[in-house]
Amino acid sequence: MQVPKYFYVIVGGGLAGLQLARQLSRDIFFKGKQIAVIDPDFKTPNKTWCFWEKGHGQWDSLVSKTWKNGRFITSEINKKLELEPYQYKMIKAENFYREILKELEASKDIKLIRDEISEIDPVTRKASGKFNNYTAAHFFDSRVDPEYLEDGKHTLIYQHFKGWEIETQEPTFSPEEFTMMDYRLKYKDATAFTYVLPVTETKALIEFTFFTPFLTEDATYDKMLKRYLREILKLKDYRITNIETGIIPMTDFPFEKGNTPNITKIGTGGSWVKASTGYSFINTQKRVNKIVENLKSGEQPGEGLINKKFKRYDGIFLDVLANNNEKGEEIFTKFYTKNTPEEIFSYLDEETTISEDLKIMMSLYSFDFIKSFFRKIF
Repeated sequence: MQVPKYFYVIVGGGLAGLQLARQLSRDIFFKGKQIAVIDPDFKTPNKTWCFWEKGHGQWDSLVSKTWKNGRFITSEINKKLELEPYQYKMIKAENFYREILKELEASKDIKLIRDEISEIDPVTRKASGKFNNYTAAHFFDSRVDPEYLEDGKHTLIYQHFKGWEIETQEPTFSPEEFTMMDYRLKYKDATAFTYVLPVTETKALIEFTFFTPFLTEDATYDKMLKRYLREILKLKDYRITNIETGIIPMTDFPFEKGNTPNITKIGTGGSWVKASTGYSFINTQKRVNKIVENLKSGEQPGEGLINKKFKRYDGIFLDVLANNNEKGEEIFTKFYTKNTPEEIFSYLDEETTISEDLKIMMSLYSFDFIKSFFRKIF
């Protein structure tokens, strides 16, 4: 068999691929092992990542804003979320990509290659690209299996959104408090809310977000954002400085089934996005750490990356939303008013015990969840 040119090949220079490459390049265990990161263009996406975290974190140098308090708002409720011991943190993709690519380019063990991989042969351990072929002892593959779009066994809804970064002439925002969900603007028969990240008294990112089985036209987001600024914030004079859009699949489809002895699926293509929330940044960090731990201990790289218990929980939750999308506000109101932020974050971080899980489940209890439980179990 041909001797592989690279020890590892990482297919895709997105969040997962770059985090993994950075972690490998920094660990002395992997010194001297040639690693290729292959991506068509290493283009920096126009996006913002947010996550909750206790205390100091390894990405703090890239964090542009933190909040210790949040809000959950409906027409009847305006609840303050006191996050301690957590903080809610924001990282701009442009800062992440600039720093990580700069560090990787300086590494003697990392090679950044612009190419598009179409196929990986798990037997010959060869990846076929548009311009070249690449051999490796192991591949980390972030490509998303399109089968999830046609699969009828698992639930799929979309988190889709559009956000405006705006500036105002007069002080408008409270920069020490963000809004996790604001349901005061309704979209007929759908789970939809506004998300507000104030950076200063005159600057904020405002996103209108859907968790729905359907997608919508671009003009719909604009209409809802304009309404929020006019009706909720009472703003007439503002300037849009940046626009973000995104579509995130929220699904319990088993992307990780693509793992083989020589290929490990990563990122969205490896089920690393939290199916019930769409959050990915810290989930990626945790799974990258687990991969490195597995490699150093001689385990299969993909071993233990997915918690099956929480994947089942997510599947039930998604099934409820898919079949009762008009009840999203009711479901999230129970979630945020009957549990503390610490309980919520610990549960979403998949760090809770069975008894703690049951407390969360009982707070959401309804006939819809019972029906979804039996649909998913049987």
